[in-house]
Amino acid sequence: MTQSGNTDVVFLPLGGCGEIGMNFNLFGVANQWLAVDCGITLEQAPGALRPSVQMPDPRFIAARRDQLAGLIVTHAHEDHLGALPYLWEQLRCPVYATPFAASVLRYKTRGRGGVLPSPLIEIAPGERIDLGPFEVEWIPITHSTPETCALSITTASARILHTADWKIDSAPVVGAAWSSHRFAELGRAGIDAVICDSTNALKEGYSPSEGDVAAALGTVIANCAGRIVVGCFSSNVARMQTLATLAVRTGRYLGILGRSANGLARCAQQVGLLQRDFQPIHAQHLGYLPPHEVLAVATGSQGEWGAALQKLMSQTHPDLALEQGDTVLLSSKTIPGNESSVKRLVEGFRNRGIHVIEAEESEAPLHASGHPCRGELVDLYQLLQPKLVVPVHGESAHMRANADIAREAGAQMTLTGRNGDLFYLSPTPGVRRRFAKVGRLEWCEETERLKGAA
Repeated sequence: MTQSGNTDVVFLPLGGCGEIGMNFNLFGVANQWLAVDCGITLEQAPGALRPSVQMPDPRFIAARRDQLAGLIVTHAHEDHLGALPYLWEQLRCPVYATPFAASVLRYKTRGRGGVLPSPLIEIAPGERIDLGPFEVEWIPITHSTPETCALSITTASARILHTADWKIDSAPVVGAAWSSHRFAELGRAGIDAVICDSTNALKEGYSPSEGDVAAALGTVIANCAGRIVVGCFSSNVARMQTLATLAVRTGRYLGILGRSANGLARCAQQVGLLQRDFQPIHAQHLGYLPPHEVLAVATGSQGEWGAALQKLMSQTHPDLALEQGDTVLLSSKTIPGNESSVKRLVEGFRNRGIHVIEAEESEAPLHASGHPCRGELVDLYQLLQPKLVVPVHGESAHMRANADIAREAGAQMTLTGRNGDLFYLSPTPGVRRRFAKVGRLEWCEETERLKGAA
């Protein structure tokens, strides 16, 4: 790392800046580095049945791994930890994660035949430790998967806040509600720079709470006859807990369809995140129950080939068959690029007389994003009053909007850029364009090797 002085604190995104997904970030001071997150993205090539697994090229930090104090996983989403089974051998540093994220990482590594990081050190939300020249505090924050933490990163000359993915949620169903207390304390102490999620910066207002979603799902499910299958993201443990509670309330049995959803539910149970009423039955028993007693949660809300919902649509699922009059409820959003596959899924069900309810077409909040809208961004910036904001986790339009919001809310300065740009955070903010070579690697299942991706 070439810096103008040993006191310069810098930020170098190698993935997740100028794009949504594939997050891989570096913080540097005095020729030492701290990595935050190491995620994948899924790319669907035209005509391909399955998407390819792509991840950031780690060559910059792999060549300097003797200067790498460690890697922190902020939460259990694939775009933040999914690349570790493939890339850790190039980094060979300690990895720090909360208990749920560590459990998910172990599960994902077993399923992919990758290499589990060692040591893998579990950190409870709220803990504070020293990693080389960095003092790091894990600050609990609400998101669409449990135990997500923002990071307060303090060096001898600066205090940085990395938000990770977040939202303001007063009723998250699983985990503690949003609290502004610690962020207000940080603001009063002085924040030099905030690295902030930009995903929903183009949306006005506030994202709905998981509690709002639970209430809306309860109303819809209570008025449905026949079997009900709810499609949602497998990492949304709160949504699965909501469905377990609603199953008890409505006299139905909950079943989980899909390997990923089953795996994530087991991870959550292992670390004590789920309530006593979370008691799903074995999926193979769903087919023997009367239709009005069936409530299933299923993977594949993006229309993925081979996922549970796709098998239900094509009548090839081994455990459950849907019939005319049953209901499929998509408690999810369509990720850009998946519109055609979701449309095929919906039309396939409707052509068989199966009722489909899409959250994106409903006035009731049947899905909630895990990312902050404009109102939430304003609230956080007003609490922190940072000198500098660097938007990440978004495409260019999202990051520009986030920067505008930050300035309007009182931030003294904003900087936007792309993967590979070196951001000087303190003492003198600035940016050096194209500082590091960046790119993508792709995991080839046939050879079980990494290769360059376009």
